[in-house]
Amino acid sequence: MLLSLNLNSLLNAMPGSIAQGLIWGIMAFGVFITFRLLDFADLTVDGSMVTGGATAVMLIKAGVSPWLALLAAFAAGMAAGFVTGILHTAFGIPGILASILTQLSLYSINYNILGKAANQAISVNNYKLLASLRYVNSSGSDRIIFFAGLTGGIILLIALMYWFFGTEIGQAIRATGCNESMARAQGINTNFIKVLALMISNGLVGMSGALYAQCQGAADVNMGRGAIVIGLAAVIIGEVLFGKLCEKRKLMFAWTLLSVAFGAVLYYIVYAVVIWLRMPSENMKLFSAAIVALFLSIPYLKGKYGKKGVKKNV
Repeated sequence: MLLSLNLNSLLNAMPGSIAQGLIWGIMAFGVFITFRLLDFADLTVDGSMVTGGATAVMLIKAGVSPWLALLAAFAAGMAAGFVTGILHTAFGIPGILASILTQLSLYSINYNILGKAANQAISVNNYKLLASLRYVNSSGSDRIIFFAGLTGGIILLIALMYWFFGTEIGQAIRATGCNESMARAQGINTNFIKVLALMISNGLVGMSGALYAQCQGAADVNMGRGAIVIGLAAVIIGEVLFGKLCEKRKLMFAWTLLSVAFGAVLYYIVYAVVIWLRMPSENMKLFSAAIVALFLSIPYLKGKYGKKGVKKNV
């Protein structure tokens, strides 16, 4: 079977995989904020990603600038995060249940945003989109401009997040995630901080959904299914593979964010390789779950077993 594989087909798929990885890397930044900084299991992202994509596509189809549509997608994602935060802080619903309720309600909301249709197509032939597979597959300047703009945008996001999480509010988010009781004892309004962090997180997810929908040429009510798994995969892969490189760096937090983006790109490269190896498409969700489970278990196994694989005494 290996002899029948065409290496050129894999190489041709790489630009698309890298583009998807970069776009989903923005989504992974949002997951990183809740999963690592806030210590909050937020499943809202499966719905808020669609909300961002649907909002952007419908606004662009209505004649709105793609840049304004991107900001609107960010705002729509923030609104979804706000709902999860209020359900958790104001009504006392456990975080994971609050996010599931929001995600469930977003399915109907997204369906209505899309004009009561399961999907809405948008073509680069009719609109000047910020992202498109045509740019990715182009052999001319469009590809260079697209990748340069996307990479520059991610670097700008990392710089903004590095600055924000160094401010008093940003430090309060990190303190709340580390020890909520201690943060509250220091006078931090932890409920407000939780809501704010969830809004920022889902705003980034919504922005990623807007770019992803444009790149795919359509927004679909199911396009965010499994997004949390991919986001976690990017975060964990980045931490496991690049974590050691972060420990002694002055800009450790910025490098950690960059490693998350690397993790998303690497995930999609591996994904492309698996497809190239002709793994049945119905098994790809199983593959995704297995990858996340593997990388999640590595830190635990490294702590449980010594360097030579000998179990440590407890």
